[in-house]
This record gives sequence, C-alpha cells and structure tokens, in this order.
Amino acid sequence: MGRARLRVQPRYRGGRIADKAFTVSDPKTAMTFELWCLVLGVLLISVAMFGSFLRELPLTTAMAYFLLGVALGPLGARVLYIDPVEHAWLIERLAEIAVIVSLFTAGLKLRVRFDHTLWHLPVRLAFLTMTITVGLVALAGHYWLGLPWGAALLLGAILAPTDPVLASAVHVREAGDREKIRFSLTGEAGLNDGSAFPFVMLGLGLLGLHELGEWGWRWVAIDVVWSIVGGLAIGAAFGATAGQVMIYLRRKHGEGVGYDEFLAFGLIAISYGTAVVLQTYGFLAVFAAGLALRMIERRHTGEDRAPHEVPASDPSREEDPKNAPAHMAQAVLGFNEQIERVVELALVLAVGAMLSPDYLPASAWWFVPLLLFVIRPAAVFGGLAGSLTSRPQRTLIGWLGIRGIGSIYYLMYAINHGLPDDLARRLASLTILVVAVSIFLHGATATPLMRLYGRGWMKKNDD
Repeated sequence: MGRARLRVQPRYRGGRIADKAFTVSDPKTAMTFELWCLVLGVLLISVAMFGSFLRELPLTTAMAYFLLGVALGPLGARVLYIDPVEHAWLIERLAEIAVIVSLFTAGLKLRVRFDHTLWHLPVRLAFLTMTITVGLVALAGHYWLGLPWGAALLLGAILAPTDPVLASAVHVREAGDREKIRFSLTGEAGLNDGSAFPFVMLGLGLLGLHELGEWGWRWVAIDVVWSIVGGLAIGAAFGATAGQVMIYLRRKHGEGVGYDEFLAFGLIAISYGTAVVLQTYGFLAVFAAGLALRMIERRHTGEDRAPHEVPASDPSREEDPKNAPAHMAQAVLGFNEQIERVVELALVLAVGAMLSPDYLPASAWWFVPLLLFVIRPAAVFGGLAGSLTSRPQRTLIGWLGIRGIGSIYYLMYAINHGLPDDLARRLASLTILVVAVSIFLHGATATPLMRLYGRGWMKKNDD
C-alpha cells in the first residue's frame, strides 16, 4: 500500500473470507495446475522469443497479456474469473508490488540533477495536472454519472495517475536520457502515483471512511504535507545512504559484489516499510530512493559519462573505483526491469480476466473517451501553460497519459477500506474499462508516435 491503512481486515462475503483469487463459474471448465503451467510456459517463452519483434510493431506485450486474460476469462473460455470486489485484497497486493518495483525503476532511470529545468515539467504534471484531472473527473462523476461527491472525487483520484508499469514505449530509454517528452512522462508517472493519495484519502473521508479532522485540518497536515514531504525525505535518505555505503564497500573492501538483487529488494522494502509505518506515502519513498541511488552514482561517475558506456561487468571492474558506482546502479536497474516485466504479465492478464458482462456499463462508453480525449489533454494544457513546451509537445504528452496498474491499485485500496458494494462495483466497472481501452489505444499509438517525434515531427522548442 502507498501509506498506512485504517483497516486491514479482509472483506467478508456470505460469512467467509474472500480468499480465492481465481474462481470459475463452471468447475468442469477449471484449468488444472498442469494446464496453467503449460499456458504460462508458452506465454513466457513466446515473450522471450518475440518480445523484441513486437517493439517494432504498433503492439505491446501488455496487449498480448490482456487478450490472453480476456480469452481465459468470462468473455472467453470462462476458465478464469477474477472479481475485482470479491478478490480486492489479493489484487491490491499484486498491484502494490508491481507499482513499487516500477517506481523504483523509474527513479533509477532519471539521471538528471535536481536543479535542472527538465524537472519543472514532471513536477507540474504530477501535481498541477493531477489536481485538474481529479477535479474534472469529479465534476463529470457527480453531475453526469450521479455519484456522490466523495465517490466522484475518489474516481478522479483513481483515474488521474499515469502508469509507471505499462508505459515503457514512452519512458526514458536509459539512464541519462534527457529527451523532454520521455523525461516528463517518466517523472510524472513516478511522482503522481504518490501525489494522487491525498485525493484518495479526501474521497474516502467525504464518504465517512477516513478521518479528515475538523475543517479538514488532519487531511491537510497529515495526508498532504507530512505524507508527501516525509515520504520523499525517507526514500531519499535510504537511497543515498545505501548508495554511499555500497560504493565504499566495493571500492575499499571488494564487498557486496554480485548481490545487486539483494540491494534492490532491500532498498525497496526498507524505504517502503519505513514510510508506511511513519504514516507517509510509500510510493513516493520508493521513487525517491531510486532517484537518490542514481544521484549518488552520477556524483561518483561524473555528469557527462553515461553509465551504460561503462565496460562490461566482471568482479575486478565492479570493485574498480572508477566503475563501481555505475556498475552498481546499472545492475540494480537491470534486475528491477526483469522483475517489472514479470509483474506486468501477471497484473495485465488479471485485468483481462476481470472483464465480464457485469463490468461493462453503458455509462462507461461515453465516460472513457471523455477522460482520454478531453479531460487528460485539457489538464495537461492547463498544467503546462506557460512552460517551455510547444503546442505539439503538449498535445503528445496529453495523449500519452497511459492508465494502468496504478489505477487498479487505488481502486482496490478504496474497496478494502470499506467502500460500499454498490459504489465499489460502479467504480470498478469504470476503472477496468478505462485501463483496458488505454492498454490498446495507447499501446497501439505510443510506438509510432514516439518514432515520428524522434524523426523531428512535432519537435519544436525541445531545448
């Protein structure tokens, strides 16, 4: 979870805990464990064989995972059924893992000093554009969908964050990538998965599920100021400390070589756990930890020396004073990217299996294009007004606001905090369809649009 929760009790259904992650409407059609192994084995090997080929097409691996989930779910063979309300506790945990791994990875990729003007864009997108998006979705949810204000605001908070998991086509390609659009979208996704939390808590508070304090003082002091500042500070402190200690051990004593995956998991766990225990936002802490670790590497390696240019890794080079910092950061980044791909597969397949006739409301068919084609672009233009970006650049950033696992996490978080069943199912239906449409629309357009942009199309005022 991105911060400490009020209640951690699992939801009860019909006198029992909803502890089955995968239910089947007809037991005779259930897949055995052996068949599941076969399906997953074929899928994983296919990704290994054809993943690079897919990158050359207007397709993504997420689209393939989603289609498989649909094929196995209620709209297909009906051998896999994941109900977003019944199984919210498990889906929240899976989404939580996916998001924190991706946020740490995003932080490691942003190898730009904090006083650089490039940071102005993601910060404005993550806070100003985020706020505008939440407000516009809340207005649409209340006046057009008939939701109470608390639920409408909650819907805005669920759908406002862009996704750090599925947006590989539009994120920075490597550490040190300073291309304006990719940097902005990566930084936005890293920050807004935490900056959305105050609005989630406000929505829950308006529904009577979270304490806001008299005149909202507790919400402002704890959920906004302390949780944001504290989360960033905790993550930065752990990331910088771990980076300095590991570099010292490698340079002076040759210790810690070959244990980069332990460093990655350990830093994620200690940053996230400490932040949540101290009532701050764990998502921001993990992102800040990745950033701080990368900043330590940049300080030791040098501003102009790209870490991917460091010679191939071997024990002697990893202990070398000149190469040790870059080797450490790049090894941790590579390991995290592999984990990120696995959790992406599991979560997107689950999203496909969540689609069912019960979660395809008529209202969603006009709300989804309203969000993607009107609200997101309007919020980006408003948030970036007066910035050093051209109109075509703002248009591209406005379109490439991919929704995904982050929205699924916030939905499950709200459900597990006591959201009434009727509201839970209405918000679930809207969220799942938004994510499904985003996976396909943005997945099919992101690669060709970024390729055109890289060739100079729409590229103005890019410095």
